[in-house]
Amino acid sequence: MKLSEVKSILHSLENVEFQLENGTFVPEHFHVTEIGTITKTFIDCGGTIRNEKVVNFQLWDANDYEHRLKPMKLMKIIELSEEKLGIEDNIVEVEFQGETIGKYDLSFNGKNFVLNNKKTACLANDACGIPTKEANQEVETSCCSPNSSCC
Repeated sequence: MKLSEVKSILHSLENVEFQLENGTFVPEHFHVTEIGTITKTFIDCGGTIRNEKVVNFQLWDANDYEHRLKPMKLMKIIELSEEKLGIEDNIVEVEFQGETIGKYDLSFNGKNFVLNNKKTACLANDACGIPTKEANQEVETSCCSPNSSCC
C-alpha cells in the first residue's frame, strides 16, 4: 500500500487500528514513533544492482494505556514528514516490536490496517540455479518414481 492510499483511508476512519495477519491487534495505545524513508541499495545473487525505497512507519507499544492516535493526528505526522523530509509516495513498510523488530507490508481490510508478513524471495531465479517447482516435479516423477531404478 502506498502512502497516498494510507492518507486517503485516514479521511474515512474514526479510529486508527492495526492488526497482524493472524488477527491479533496492535494494542490500541500504540504510538507512531517514526515516519521516514528507508533506501536500500543492494546486489542480488545474479549480480544485478537494485535500489529500493519505502516509507517506514514505526509503531511502539508504550505503557501509557490511555493514549489513542486519531486519524487526523496521524495525518499531521505524515504531512510533517512529507514537508520536512521530502517523503515521496512510496510503498509503506511498518516496523513493530514482537520478539524482535518485525517488518511488515501494509494493507487495509475495510476497517483496520493489516500488518502483512513479509517473505524473502530470490530476485534472480534464472541466475540462482534453483529449479522451478515444475522442474522439481518432473525430476520426482521421471527419476524417483517407485518403479524407477535410480533411487
